[in-house]
Amino acid sequence: MKDKWLRDIEYLRVSVTDRCNLRCFYCMPDEGVSKLSHDEILSFEECYKVIKAAVELGIKKVRITGGEPLVRLGIVDFISKIAKLPGLEDIAMTTNGMLLEKYAEDLKKAGLKRLNISLDTLKEEKFYQITRKGDLNQVLRGIELAEKVGLFPIKINTVIMKGINDDEIQDFINLIMQKPYEVRFIELMPMGEAQDIEKERFISNKEVMATIPGLIPMIKSDELGPANYYQLLGAKGKVGFISPMSNHFCKSCNRIRLTADGKLRPCLHSNFEIDIKEAIRNHNKDIKELIRDAILAKPERHYLNEKRESSIRNMNQIGG
Repeated sequence: MKDKWLRDIEYLRVSVTDRCNLRCFYCMPDEGVSKLSHDEILSFEECYKVIKAAVELGIKKVRITGGEPLVRLGIVDFISKIAKLPGLEDIAMTTNGMLLEKYAEDLKKAGLKRLNISLDTLKEEKFYQITRKGDLNQVLRGIELAEKVGLFPIKINTVIMKGINDDEIQDFINLIMQKPYEVRFIELMPMGEAQDIEKERFISNKEVMATIPGLIPMIKSDELGPANYYQLLGAKGKVGFISPMSNHFCKSCNRIRLTADGKLRPCLHSNFEIDIKEAIRNHNKDIKELIRDAILAKPERHYLNEKRESSIRNMNQIGG
């Protein structure tokens, strides 16, 4: 289905929980956030109804997000169920990797195809500082296992922050020299907790690229999504740059989002949402019609550089 700007909308991101087993300082406060109650979040059956309706409207790709999606009990069975939907071509997941050791093999058997792992440092002490409670080695073991069972390609999402991890750019480049991963450097966005640190910590991807000699641009294709990818001679993997602030990619945006509490969100950077949970539970509106409304409500672009709309949600509540 096309939006009013004639973009093909074929990608649905589904947040299955607002809960997370980490406390990354730019995502949520140290004490966490007020958790949604069991009744407030969509059940897996309700999520399935939305996904099924979306696929029937032309959605081809679903990404499962959180919070941290692997903390929700029953996630493997849920993946298995949606994997059987006719017309759905791709199921992926974004995770912090803490529980991959436990779930990677089962996720692959259930029908999950690909993984994005959020990983901002390759140093143990710094990992604990950024996440406030995580174990880097546990994540790295999970990534290795995911590679072994065939969850491929593995994409490493790294938010580069000035004075925090900008000294590790070469470390991540060294990773793709040895491993067939896709490291994607992502610009810090002024959302949630990051609104307070963005001016101090922001570093553009143009600055990041200037520190990496020998980048060979790859031809842009729909499959590559929002990242601009580059190869390096001798590398087993590749490096990508996602630049929502310095070079937004809104003209090619093909996605809408479903939050854990049942809101359809046409744009990540806008607070506008459509309540689909109420329609599901009270049977008073057509689900497909609401999905169409969300698609047609997509703005032409975000305006983060021109005006700052204070975010009413942290990223863990939206699904990224």
